[in-house]
Amino acid sequence: MGLIYQSTRDANNRVSASQAILSGLASDGGLFTPLALPKLDLNFDKLKEATYQEVAKLVMAAFFDDFTEEELDHCIAAAYDQKFDTRTIAPLVTLKDYHNLELFHGSTIAFKDMALSILPHLLTIAAKKQGVSNKVVILTATSGDTGKAAMAGFADVPGTEIIVFYPKNGVSKIQELQMTTQKGKNVHVVAIDGNFDDAQTEVKRMFNDRLLADKLLDKGMQLSSANSMNIGRLIPQVVYYVYAYAQLVKKHSIADGDLINIAVPTGNFGNILAAYYAKEIGVPIAKLICASNENNVLTDFFANQVYNKKRNFKVTSSPSMDILVSSNLERLIFHLLDNNAEKTKILMNDLRTNGHYRLEAVKQEILDVFEAGFATEVETEAEIKAIFESDAYVIDPHTAVASAVYRRYQQKTGDEQPTILASTASPYKFPRVVVESINGQSLTDDFEAVKQLEAISKVAIPDAVKSLNQAPVLHETLVETKDMQGAVENYLGV
Repeated sequence: MGLIYQSTRDANNRVSASQAILSGLASDGGLFTPLALPKLDLNFDKLKEATYQEVAKLVMAAFFDDFTEEELDHCIAAAYDQKFDTRTIAPLVTLKDYHNLELFHGSTIAFKDMALSILPHLLTIAAKKQGVSNKVVILTATSGDTGKAAMAGFADVPGTEIIVFYPKNGVSKIQELQMTTQKGKNVHVVAIDGNFDDAQTEVKRMFNDRLLADKLLDKGMQLSSANSMNIGRLIPQVVYYVYAYAQLVKKHSIADGDLINIAVPTGNFGNILAAYYAKEIGVPIAKLICASNENNVLTDFFANQVYNKKRNFKVTSSPSMDILVSSNLERLIFHLLDNNAEKTKILMNDLRTNGHYRLEAVKQEILDVFEAGFATEVETEAEIKAIFESDAYVIDPHTAVASAVYRRYQQKTGDEQPTILASTASPYKFPRVVVESINGQSLTDDFEAVKQLEAISKVAIPDAVKSLNQAPVLHETLVETKDMQGAVENYLGV
């Protein structure tokens, strides 16, 4: 075995890359995580001329070392193609205070496309490599964007079925319509009468339900995940940080070896963990700035090393970050505890049973990489307007959260390092919030807001939104959280 992926909760649960991708979540409830990160020769004076696809192959070949070169070529070519509206795949736009990494040029106009365009190809090849002939059932919870991107990636992919749960009143109208109008014979979308944490908790429980697993096996099926709990979702996100640094070198904004900061709006912690992995494989990163909305559980964690989910859940204008249980933080905890699965499991059990845990005796050098802050709803709206006025550039609420947090950090510390900000969604996903923030008008119709946004931004309405209000709604199921498994069994006939 080459690179070893181990469960964060069981030192004896070790697998290869393809096994980890196929499983999605470890059977003990932990997350498969590399015990040691690969060492890459990142020569940015050469990489600055590389395409996104070439950088993707360099990074993924190192992490997914049991895939052949031909298999990776197939996955990358199938993923990063005309689905993206620019050959650059992830353009880097220089603004007054930072460099904005636009991660929303895929088919669903959110950063999840960067990984979910390739995951179906990685997963189907992983199944063949492991000799699995079962139908793979993708079971996932979404806070807004993962669901649509996963459905778009897996729709009508042979040998797969996908079931997505989302919080009924916890996503934007555009996000909801993107999901409920999704075509595909193997696609199922279910709204729940609860929040994202409720959905994610129940999905995790189903992954660990042995009786459900046996029922599925009897029908020739097995579960996997499209959330960033799946290492096949997480590692492709490392790629764009490597690529973005190379583009800064190409722009002569920095020289190879110069340190940068990266600011990331995050709820489930996957996107910023990918940035940490980018640092660990050789991208010269000084600080990772973790930006939260008013569900600021991560801000408090980095301030005092206590994780406490026992607080009011807030529905905000940045719904993809409306999360109180950040699943991918478990991987960082594992690393902070020197890859100690036993200690990690104890903390995760404390979180489940008591709603909180305290971190002690950690690798301080890892913790010191992170800064954290949060932006209120008022600050988020003000930031959208401020960036428009200073740069004639329109950002979505998630990007605005990161922008506000980063600029406050910069003013407080005087840190002048060049900074990349991960811009995670198109403003067209949240047109009402964006337009109202810029011009102060109150709007009741998302599609009227879309028209106004086009006039304001001078950016054409993307295909993902253009005909959405005329598309037929194909999925209208609404269940209580306790009935989620019943919905799964019903769809799958078990």
